[in-house]
Amino acid sequence: MLPTQRHQYQPRRGRTESPVSPPQRPIARAIAGAIALVLVALLGGMVDPALAQPPTLEAPEVRIARLRYGGGGDWYCDPSSLPNWLREFQRRTGIPTAASEAVVTLDSEDLYRYPLLYVSGHGRIGLDDAELDELRRYLAAGGFLYADDNYGLDASFRELISRLYPDRELQPVDSSHSIYRAYYDLPGLPKIHVHDGHPAQGFGIQIDGRLVVYYSWSSDIGDGLEDPEVHGNPPEVREAAIRMACNILMYALTSP
Repeated sequence: MLPTQRHQYQPRRGRTESPVSPPQRPIARAIAGAIALVLVALLGGMVDPALAQPPTLEAPEVRIARLRYGGGGDWYCDPSSLPNWLREFQRRTGIPTAASEAVVTLDSEDLYRYPLLYVSGHGRIGLDDAELDELRRYLAAGGFLYADDNYGLDASFRELISRLYPDRELQPVDSSHSIYRAYYDLPGLPKIHVHDGHPAQGFGIQIDGRLVVYYSWSSDIGDGLEDPEVHGNPPEVREAAIRMACNILMYALTSP
């Protein structure tokens, strides 16, 4: 299935006006490389990927980074979800992906190589002030944070956001937002697991018009991405989770 809407790539804000500071260069190369891969997929292979790929690109495949955090929460939850996500993204879009995610901390030297940082779990996310400063820099450099509440993360994640951006609050991301049309045309965030019965709701933080944090609450996309036998989700529920995940990753790769 072809997407109903594509984003036209534009340089990230401020990058054409001043040199990119050293910590930002790896993520700029990663995003540039991802855009080249998107263009190759859109052109149906008419362009030689070796010609479209910037010579400075260090990792030719799209890869998601999973955040390893302290505080007692199970940051490692849903172990089959991210490999499945990456595999389905490549199969559906034609954009090459890694076989599995990278695991990073906020002081990892390779953090800025990954355009999407994923966080999930059931408990507390413990980040100190230095880690929050680094996360803020990562997002300002063009990175994207996707948090998926695996039932039990909500209070801790909201506290984290209040410390990360004291002058901002998580705001609903309604069905009109382009993240729901980044690849598939979706009516909004799908409901994957019942949990407390609340409707699924997406929340986010926008900086200078760019969505830098997306938080899926009362949905549990990660569980829907796991191997079929893990939760026994019916095919249509797993498909809804996969489509939303494809949209999230495509948005992170192509949003201006």
